[in-house]
Amino acid sequence: MKTLGLIGGTGPESTIEYYRLLVARYREQADGHSPPVIITSVDLKQMIEWMTAGNLAAVTDGLAAEFERLRIAGADFAALTANTPHIVFDELQARSSLPLISIVEATCEEVRKRGLSTVGLFGTRFTMQAPFYPSVFSRGGVNLVLPSNQEQDYIHEIYLGELLKDVFLPETRTRLLEIADEMKRRDNIEAVILGGTELPLLLRNPEHNGLPLLDTTSIHVDRLVAEMLR
Repeated sequence: MKTLGLIGGTGPESTIEYYRLLVARYREQADGHSPPVIITSVDLKQMIEWMTAGNLAAVTDGLAAEFERLRIAGADFAALTANTPHIVFDELQARSSLPLISIVEATCEEVRKRGLSTVGLFGTRFTMQAPFYPSVFSRGGVNLVLPSNQEQDYIHEIYLGELLKDVFLPETRTRLLEIADEMKRRDNIEAVILGGTELPLLLRNPEHNGLPLLDTTSIHVDRLVAEMLR
């Protein structure tokens, strides 16, 4: 049995969802026992300011310090509870003495397991425009399609302006699903990756009009539980 360390707070609601799912799925596989988890929480506002300014060195330094905090606290391996910070995942993996499990790599494995070849990506602008998703998915032989520039602007704005502030509006859900429908018609996508861990809190159904909505939180949790029990 291994102890998991999580960097949370990016944002708080999805960190709560991580913990809830971790406990439920661990109990299912461990005869009712609860998982050994250590969580540290970072300053979301500071992280967004660094990201917006393009100061990825500060993001890396801040998150690396938190992984070291988790190691000292007794974690055997660790993970980030958000997609966007994976923009510096390679740097963190190189600096951390803890093994790190990537939400992006776990999601790519799930996409390949489902036999999908072309998928869309929703997330913050940082996630949609950075190379960390395309690089992992291209190695896996999966074509990753982004929303149009206008659609990306909308998704980024509601992510920072609503979802990270715990605001989940039905009209926002409707518009996001309209974008998914448009990408299915325009780009022939076979699924949408909810590449932001707040998105599944708004888009609760696993599919829409036959289009799978891939919950990266749920996918990541399954991978983390498997590692704890391995």
